[in-house]
Amino acid sequence: MKTRPLGRTGIEVSTLCLGTMTFGSQTSEADSHAQIERALAAGITFVDTAEMYPVNPVRKETVGRSEEIIGSWNRANPARRGDYVLATKHSGAGMAHCRDGAPISGQTIAGAVEGSLKRLGTDHIDLYQFHWPNRGSYMFRQNWRYDPSGQDAGSVLENMTDCLEALQREVDRGTIRAFGLSNESAWGTAQWLRLAEAGQGPRVASVQNEYSLLCRLYDTDMAELSVNEDVGLMAFSPLAAGFLTGKYQRGAVPEGSRMSLVPEMGGRKSERVFDAVDAYLDIARRHGLNPVHMALAWCQTRPFMMSAIFGATTLGQLDHVLAGADLTLSDEVLDEIARAHKAHPMPY
Repeated sequence: MKTRPLGRTGIEVSTLCLGTMTFGSQTSEADSHAQIERALAAGITFVDTAEMYPVNPVRKETVGRSEEIIGSWNRANPARRGDYVLATKHSGAGMAHCRDGAPISGQTIAGAVEGSLKRLGTDHIDLYQFHWPNRGSYMFRQNWRYDPSGQDAGSVLENMTDCLEALQREVDRGTIRAFGLSNESAWGTAQWLRLAEAGQGPRVASVQNEYSLLCRLYDTDMAELSVNEDVGLMAFSPLAAGFLTGKYQRGAVPEGSRMSLVPEMGGRKSERVFDAVDAYLDIARRHGLNPVHMALAWCQTRPFMMSAIFGATTLGQLDHVLAGADLTLSDEVLDEIARAHKAHPMPY
């Protein structure tokens, strides 16, 4: 498994990252532990979670359960904590089940870090991320109606400074090693970088935004920022929430799948999506490729990619992903993907 730098931190992470948002809901504790074991054995050294997980749906009674399941594995395997880089996230404003929806601030960070450390059964978090900006985001299919005109830039920057100072205290305590963002914009990321370089706190090492053959918002301003500032992308939903596997084509809804739990797939479902998926499935079929392997391998060709986060409800799904981990796409396949994207412009 190849590795890439986590920003300018000196930490290396595998180019595939095990996502855990089904741990404790669709995936049992025993199967979750087996997934961790299998992933580490295959060379994956990066595991991502969040204090609000599991999802589909998010429920008050299960918030924190994914971290707890990782924690029970850590407690059973204390000598192996150094075998992987562990990332988690502080929920943003509006998450009612975490601190009654309070925004991220210098006052919330210490308590949120302590809560995650306890659940994760560890004394440090390698990458601590802010799950989404307090000010809102164009992510989550809000890209064409996001309106930043009501923002007070001064207040936003004041909050960022407050947060960076609190993060620096955690770095000094040894509870976090690196800081990352999620669902962030180019302007927001640039401000976090500028304030850090002015000495306010730790420098942003990564951004976790949605990215796949069906969601390519990152190809514009964020791509340029990523490359020039060494802030790599942690791509979530690189299989487009399962659409790119082909399992939802022709009206199919497999039992236990995300669509069986969230019928509209968080706003992703549309006829345009199915047409685009057909185009990518056709490329994979004609070149003898599995569409899952092709989609993940394509992500690895992007100049800003640090690691692609994939989730597996079952061990069988995990094994299927791992079987294609070393795939390199030919120039012919990449050209056909580019033409398909032009014919079926997304995001959804």
